[in-house]
Amino acid sequence: MSVNAKTTASGLFTPILLSGCLILMTGFAIRASFGVFQIPIADQFGWLRSEFSMAIAIQNLAWGIGQPIFGALAEKFGDIKAIILGAVVYALGLVLSSFAVTPESHQLLEILVGFGVAGTGFGVILAVVGRSASDENRSLALGIATAAGSAGQIIGPLAADSLLQIMPWSSVFLVFAVVIIAVLLVLPFMRSKRIASTTEIQESLGAVLGKALRDPTYGMIFLGFFSCGFQLAFVTAHFPAYITEVCAAIPPNSVLRSLGVNTTSALGAFSIAIIGATNIVGTVTAGYLGKKWSKKYLLALIYTGRTIAAILFILFPMTPTSVVIFSIAMGSLWLATVPLTSGLVAQIYGLKYMGTLYGIVFFSHQLGSFLGVWLGGVMYDGYGSYDAVWWVGIGVGAFSAIIHLPVRETPYQRAVSA
Repeated sequence: MSVNAKTTASGLFTPILLSGCLILMTGFAIRASFGVFQIPIADQFGWLRSEFSMAIAIQNLAWGIGQPIFGALAEKFGDIKAIILGAVVYALGLVLSSFAVTPESHQLLEILVGFGVAGTGFGVILAVVGRSASDENRSLALGIATAAGSAGQIIGPLAADSLLQIMPWSSVFLVFAVVIIAVLLVLPFMRSKRIASTTEIQESLGAVLGKALRDPTYGMIFLGFFSCGFQLAFVTAHFPAYITEVCAAIPPNSVLRSLGVNTTSALGAFSIAIIGATNIVGTVTAGYLGKKWSKKYLLALIYTGRTIAAILFILFPMTPTSVVIFSIAMGSLWLATVPLTSGLVAQIYGLKYMGTLYGIVFFSHQLGSFLGVWLGGVMYDGYGSYDAVWWVGIGVGAFSAIIHLPVRETPYQRAVSA
């Protein structure tokens, strides 16, 4: 390895990045497992699919609302205080949810879980990582941190499925509450110096937010992120149950059984894990490519790829093999949008208020998440099928591919001066 390569690697894998990765991995491991609880909770209480779907949808919406709030809290009171508050709220929501016996109480308590995810999720952590990274390493560092969330997506559903074999779902929620509090032990390593230009330091949050809201590019980024949330939340919440039911008459093949996937229920959890595993590669690759190529065109390609993958998946008969192929394809594009979108916000509007500005954009993502989860449950109960929701996801994915094309990638101040 050359001296420059060693220096770059040394400057990339900092304690801040590694600690941020661990927090994201843990928080997302828990969040990504909620689809595994869909059938156990519905079976215990006799709930309709739409009732638990609404709980997850509310969680996603609360996450979106909480993201800019926690971003602003981090910028005003400090990143560590915001993360601690997020973890405590997360744990409290899980503990109280474990005692919920009605759909309404479960749905209400998912507000706490959603806010907890916001406080330990992308908005706060990526802002810390982005500010602490050099210009050369920023896009790749954001990709690596995002990929850590994917690692959690591998661990979470499989861990939840394993724990459900030995304890009730309510006890699994309590275990997860302990885990999210334990991750706070890495917080001393998250202290960072804030890197910002002289112009950024002099500007207030209101001034930066005002110019962003008046900028058509910011609006296009906001709208474009909607479909990402719709597609990801729908798959996370409903894919395990969808696979369990549609593949019920087609047992896993010998290759899958050799990997310990012996039932369609296990195939559902395994598919989410596959998405998480392939997304590690896809997200890091997207972060790396974002250093060299246009972020808006990369985003358009990602949304186009998702659209094509979904069309092919629903047009052909579902088998365990097609589930694995789709999971690999979708996983490689899964969170690849996050380092590119967050990097685009930082590139155009600066680093100082990146947490808040990205948090607002992320709210669009979570509006999509809310609708993806909720419509999945409502349309399943109404039609006995998820087909209509798949086609809605395909439509919004195509919209996002198109709307990123006119985005202006030059820094706002330079564009205004020109």
